[in-house]
Amino acid sequence: MRSTNPFALWRWESLLENSSDFGAGFIRTLLVAVLALLLALVIGVVVGTMSTAKGRLPRAVARIYVEMFQNIPLLIQIFFMYNGLAMAGLVLSEFTIGVVGVGIYHGAYIAEVVRAGILAVPKGQEEAAYSEGFNYVQTMRYIILPQMVKIILPPLTNQAVNLIKNTSVLAIIAGADLMYVADSYASSSLNYGPAYAVAGLLYFLLCFPLATFARKYEQKLKDNDSVVVNIGVDIPEVME
Repeated sequence: MRSTNPFALWRWESLLENSSDFGAGFIRTLLVAVLALLLALVIGVVVGTMSTAKGRLPRAVARIYVEMFQNIPLLIQIFFMYNGLAMAGLVLSEFTIGVVGVGIYHGAYIAEVVRAGILAVPKGQEEAAYSEGFNYVQTMRYIILPQMVKIILPPLTNQAVNLIKNTSVLAIIAGADLMYVADSYASSSLNYGPAYAVAGLLYFLLCFPLATFARKYEQKLKDNDSVVVNIGVDIPEVME
């Protein structure tokens, strides 16, 4: 008689027989995450830059976008794209919905990260660029954005981690992602323990390195700032 333990050996053996399905789900999750992140980065840079523009119109458009997508749950947005757009005659594949839905959702958060990064660059940098004849676009491209990257890298990495975890919402529309594969297998085999344990481990393998990098890089920035401050304190003022 088989053991009823939720983590019995025979349950793991059964899961191993279906490991190819988990591998396919893992690859699909990774593809959705990478493409959604690229989309989110493009949207985030554009909207974040618009948020700091001189004109009121681009700032208003950026604010509307950010507030709308940040304050509507991702689950509702995915359902709207899957059911609402289909009723309007626009049928998208689950993969496309995952990339676009997760991408535009996190694009709003990355836009705020970019906006904060731009505002963190000393104002004198922008004024110096204008004094050299740079226009707004050139100033952003060559002066502000390159300096901003170092500032926003830790929070940007955290957004990437959140994006990877949020790809799991595709399970509700049969997106064939890792979470959907784990849930389908668990429901059909009743091996809930091993299925969700393996799914959680695979998500962990994707997210933990990024989270660790963000934490260490942020600490490195803090240490560098402390060194600069200490050097400034230790240098005595030369009196004439």
